Amino acid sequence: MRPLRSFLFVPGDSEKKLAKVDGCGADAVILDLEDSVAPANKGAARDLVAAFLKARPRDGRTVQLWVRVNPFDSGLTSQDLAAIVAGDPDGIMQPKIDGPDDVRTLSAHLDTLEAEHGLAPGVIRILPVATETPIAPFRLGDFATAGLTRLAGLTWGAEDLSAAIGASTNLGADGAWAFTYQMVRSLTLLAAHAAGVPAIDTLYVDFRDDEGLRAASRAARAEGFSGRLAIHPAQVGGINAAFSPSEEDIAFARRVVAAFEAAPAVGTIGIDGKMYDLPHLKAARRTLAMARG
Repeated sequence: MRPLRSFLFVPGDSEKKLAKVDGCGADAVILDLEDSVAPANKGAARDLVAAFLKARPRDGRTVQLWVRVNPFDSGLTSQDLAAIVAGDPDGIMQPKIDGPDDVRTLSAHLDTLEAEHGLAPGVIRILPVATETPIAPFRLGDFATAGLTRLAGLTWGAEDLSAAIGASTNLGADGAWAFTYQMVRSLTLLAAHAAGVPAIDTLYVDFRDDEGLRAASRAARAEGFSGRLAIHPAQVGGINAAFSPSEEDIAFARRVVAAFEAAPAVGTIGIDGKMYDLPHLKAARRTLAMARG
């Protein structure tokens, strides 16, 4: 399965925004029950999202439908799951986890609810936001050996982490991420690959800065991220383009694969005066797999 490039957040209590989901162009939409919904609207959002899912059976969806539930410490997670699992969401975004054990607990809840609603075991995936509490970054490496079969990827967040540690900003003087957030971003990238799942980069906050979004997303793809969260529909096109191989990427990948196939007994080949070895072959095959996807 091709990694999802774009995850677009949509407030679960906005009928107007929910009505635009089907044509948004994102690979996945995250119907949000958490931060974008005021406490007084949680129940209404839960009902709207449950009805929205039931009106769109999985086999007829034009976009994957995920739900960001409320975190365990809110006391609302069980209510969220009880309402939405009957609608067979493609996945759950789990916020504010402390580590893999929280994902395991959520998975156990889903085991029970899938059985109750006649869904295939494990059909609902989980994408945790893996850096939003002070302890969570220290446990990122544990995902590699946690055996979480529902794990669909790892993503990270800066806003809740900065609030949790009492920081007044998560940016440096140059406008880039401050060191702490650069560190947890890098650790999330490594942890995802160690666990064998996609690494999903966090939001690019300024939705009016399309050029900046595209540049940052291309850089993220070059680092090893597979996709990005989106906060506004205007960001979807730029994210999809940045995390898709270009025609030049595909053409060069084909040259690399062809060169190795023509010389199967060697571990290093020369192309245009540069030397390429087996890791480059692996990267080329990954590029072609993405293009086929």
